[in-house]
Amino acid sequence: MDRAWLAVAAVNGFLAVAAGAFAAHGLKPRLSAEALVIFETAARYHMYHALALLAVAISADRWKAGWGQASGWAFVAGIAIFCGTLYGLALSNMRLKWLGAITPIGGLGFLVGWGLLALAAWRGSRVD
Repeated sequence: MDRAWLAVAAVNGFLAVAAGAFAAHGLKPRLSAEALVIFETAARYHMYHALALLAVAISADRWKAGWGQASGWAFVAGIAIFCGTLYGLALSNMRLKWLGAITPIGGLGFLVGWGLLALAAWRGSRVD
């Protein structure tokens, strides 16, 4: 398994769990119900894509083609943009509404990441 991608996955998993715990225990009394739902959505997608980065770590070792590496970078960009803007929107208690206009770019990063991971599995040459 590729150690660098495994480390990136583990750090993101840690951050996603920390964000979820922060929402459940620290933010509930401070945020509106709508902002809390948005923060929890960010934490959930953060965890989903931390797990996707584990798949990247496996694919980077298994197949030669750079599709797996590219998918990892797309997932990292998606986490930063999609989750980051949702975290910011929620923590501002919906005052930074313009962040919502940027969020779909991160979602596109997730879609690209999944597509590239599929290409890695489909087209990559097996490493022996």
